[in-house]
Amino acid sequence: MVPPDLKEKNEIGMSPYQLHFRGEKKMDHVRVRLIDYGPETLQEREVATVEELVPLKDSPTVSWVNMDGVHDEATMDAIAKGFGFETLILADAMNTRSRPKIAEYANCLFVSIKMMREDEGSGALRIEHLSMIVTEHMLFSFQEEPGDVFEPVRERIRAAKKRIRSSGPDYLLFALMDIVVDNYIYIIGKLGDKIEDLEDGLLEDPTKTVIEEINAYKRELNKLRKNILPAKEMILNLSKLDSEFVDDEKNAIHFRELVDNINQAAESTGNYRDILSDQLTIYHTTISSKLNDIMKFLTVFSVIFIPLTFIAGIYGTNFDVVPELHYAYSYYVMWGVMIAVALGMLVYFKRNKWL
Repeated sequence: MVPPDLKEKNEIGMSPYQLHFRGEKKMDHVRVRLIDYGPETLQEREVATVEELVPLKDSPTVSWVNMDGVHDEATMDAIAKGFGFETLILADAMNTRSRPKIAEYANCLFVSIKMMREDEGSGALRIEHLSMIVTEHMLFSFQEEPGDVFEPVRERIRAAKKRIRSSGPDYLLFALMDIVVDNYIYIIGKLGDKIEDLEDGLLEDPTKTVIEEINAYKRELNKLRKNILPAKEMILNLSKLDSEFVDDEKNAIHFRELVDNINQAAESTGNYRDILSDQLTIYHTTISSKLNDIMKFLTVFSVIFIPLTFIAGIYGTNFDVVPELHYAYSYYVMWGVMIAVALGMLVYFKRNKWL
């Protein structure tokens, strides 16, 4: 598997205008869905051929064309020719390993970003490349695979919500990107709950499992940051963009909100990264403290028994003449001295707070 932003050997020297799929194929057949709407009208259906969409480019209504699967070069070529897009635009949409970007062309605005969602079955994090093309009356969105991430937006359109039904493709662009960023915040929040729950385990029982979980969460957080930080840069550029395809008067406040949300997501990843570093420090501190307690006990135990071993060693020698050996109470005297020495050392350690 080729990491993001890197090329395979067969891509070296390839023209950026060539329609070539770059990435991991996640579905067999391309699925194209259309939602055409206005203040009083709504049409929703699947589309068999790109030719069915061409008449909509001059329609006064807003047409949202969502394409699941970006590997079909023939379909991409038909879109480029049918709507007069440069092939460079569709080539960017087919490159799922590219960084988030924004580019304005003569007849459209191109935006790409990484989209995240939880797998419904396993709960694993899924990251896919999302590209969008905005024209005067249309918005094309290109996903790597089907998913219900945008279903809330579709429901708002179906429910005839006034703002989205009376706005243009630029507001639809905001609504879709808002869903993407909201998923960032949701996923970070769930990961953050797991990270915060680790602290109790660190203080109570800092086992090897805890350190493995910390390292796993650090890897997952780094993956999130790797995709969120470029998205933050792209959204900031989008909010500053002076484009004929984005109505600044109507949508400036919405894109400022989008900037605030992506900043929150980026800051949250930084905060949780710091928390994980602190937890790692707590883990090592706790382990060191327990080790010190063990060493202290062993040291005290050893120091107490050193003089007792010395006494026992003297009277365990094999000389014939040891003065105290023939005294009737020598054995009891030896025990008394040994107990007195042990108790005296314990009292001394206690007064010096070594115990």
